Amino acid sequence: MAIEKRLFGTIPNEKEVYIYTLKNSNGMKVEISNYGGTIVSSLIPNKNDEFIDVILGYDTLENYLKGDKFFGALIGRFGNRIQYGKFSLNGKEYHLAQNDGENHLHGGIKGFDKVVWDSKIIEDLPNALELSYYSKDGEEGYPGNLDVKVTYILTEDNSIEINYNATTDKDTIVNLTNHAYFNLSGHSSGDVLNQKLMINADKFTVNDQYSIPTGEIKEVDDTPMDFRKLTPIGKNINSDYNQIVFGKGFDHNWVLNANGSLELKAAQAVDENSGIVMDVYTTTPGIQFYSGNFLDGSDIGKNNAVYNRRNGFCLETQYFPNSINCSNFKSPILKAGEIYEHKTIYKFSTL
Repeated sequence: MAIEKRLFGTIPNEKEVYIYTLKNSNGMKVEISNYGGTIVSSLIPNKNDEFIDVILGYDTLENYLKGDKFFGALIGRFGNRIQYGKFSLNGKEYHLAQNDGENHLHGGIKGFDKVVWDSKIIEDLPNALELSYYSKDGEEGYPGNLDVKVTYILTEDNSIEINYNATTDKDTIVNLTNHAYFNLSGHSSGDVLNQKLMINADKFTVNDQYSIPTGEIKEVDDTPMDFRKLTPIGKNINSDYNQIVFGKGFDHNWVLNANGSLELKAAQAVDENSGIVMDVYTTTPGIQFYSGNFLDGSDIGKNNAVYNRRNGFCLETQYFPNSINCSNFKSPILKAGEIYEHKTIYKFSTL
């Protein structure tokens, strides 16, 4: 089906901002903006064949411009955190913005979530939107000119596919992800504590009190971090386990058993109220489960919805946070002339 395009707004001295609507023959719709590569909405059929929007977000471009929760946005150059905002590469130390206390978060002051991407409807693929951005050498402190392409595809089996691709002319670090907040009962339906989650991981990366991985990888056995079976999100969210205390809930990276295979499920979320099931597949080595701990009611979302604490959750596929500073983590270094390429799939169905 043809992708629809409409003007979302304009930013002074920037390109025009659009919303693209992808729709499949089942009636599922996904809206994506070229501002921040943002997933603005996703209308999913529930068990009663009613369509509900499961993505937290805003009605206006102005709210995205001033927002700080990364609703639905593409994140880069480096998703998640880098300790003290610095790293060494090829014998040179690089200093990045310390925009999360003393640490670097989600690409810096003006990360990929805050730029206007070039956009192109791919004619020879059904329901495919390509976004591209040229990040210049030194932008936000990162080395190398980085040429990024991200393609969103809505498939006939009700999946949102996100294909990430990047090349560089100088060795750099790259960790691209998407920061969609999901609520499988609907974006305005309240907290997600009764929704169930499975993460196909036997291990997680241990955080310090500032949510920075220490380098330790720990088994989930006998901890609140064990999501190998479907478990209500709220079951252990107020545990006195130090990792939960540090994050004020869940805000951690799991080491995926799938190990880069799209044949194995990375995670599954289920809402028995709506009957909606979301399966996650990815080629990345890790996934960040964030339980919306810092939503505080200050964000007025679509249709005047108020997003309070834990009204949404994120499943961000990624290299491990702070991986450039932890030698035992899979390296996020992209060498000049090589290709960064990853795929993530969010597949929706009903019970």
